[in-house]
Amino acid sequence: MGLTLYRIPFSTNVERVALALAQKGVDVDWVDVDPGDRSPVVAISGQELVPVLVDGDLVLHDSPRILEHLEERFPEPPLFPADPARREELRCFLDWFNQVWKLPPNLIAAEELKPAPDRELIAELAGRIAASLDRFEALLAGRAFLFGDTLTAADVTAFPFLKYALLWTDGDPDRFHEILRETMPLGNRHPRLEAWIRRMDDLPRA
Repeated sequence: MGLTLYRIPFSTNVERVALALAQKGVDVDWVDVDPGDRSPVVAISGQELVPVLVDGDLVLHDSPRILEHLEERFPEPPLFPADPARREELRCFLDWFNQVWKLPPNLIAAEELKPAPDRELIAELAGRIAASLDRFEALLAGRAFLFGDTLTAADVTAFPFLKYALLWTDGDPDRFHEILRETMPLGNRHPRLEAWIRRMDDLPRA
C-alpha cells in the first residue's frame, strides 16, 4: 500500500521527511496544500501542521514521529544506529534539537508579533542561535556527518534549519526562515559546517 504525504511549500519539517524518503528509496504520493487554506490537512489529521503522512489506516503528523515510523517501516538503509546505546544517543540529539535548539528562533518570531517587542530579548536569543554554530562545527570534526561517517536522522533533522546559514530560495515567504538566515552568520569560522550544508543540499529529496 502506498504512502501519501501532505505538504506546503518551503516547509522545513516536510524537507526532513523528503530527505529520509529519498535516502530509503521510498515513493510517495504528494498532496500540495495551500498555506492559506489548510482544511485538507485538518480534515485528514485533525490539526493544521505539515507534514502529515498517511500509511494505510495510519495517519501521522509531527516530523520526528514520521521519521521514526519510516525507520520501522523501511529499515534499509538505516537512519538510526542499530546499537541500542547509540540509537538513544541519537534520540537525545533529536530531542535537544527539536525542543531546545529550535526554541530561540520560535521565541524571536513570537516576540516580533507583539505590539512592543523586547529588542534586548531578541538580541539575546539571536546570540544563542549564533553561538550554537560552534557546536555543529565541533560535531563535524573528523567526520562527514553530525553523528559519524554515514547519514543519520540527525542530519535529516537539522539540515532544513541550519541550511539558512548559507542557502536561500527566492520566493520563500516565511519570516521564521528569515530569522534563521539573519541569526546564523557563518563567516569563515565554520568551514566544516559550510561543507556539510553543501553536501547535504546535494542529496535527493522524494
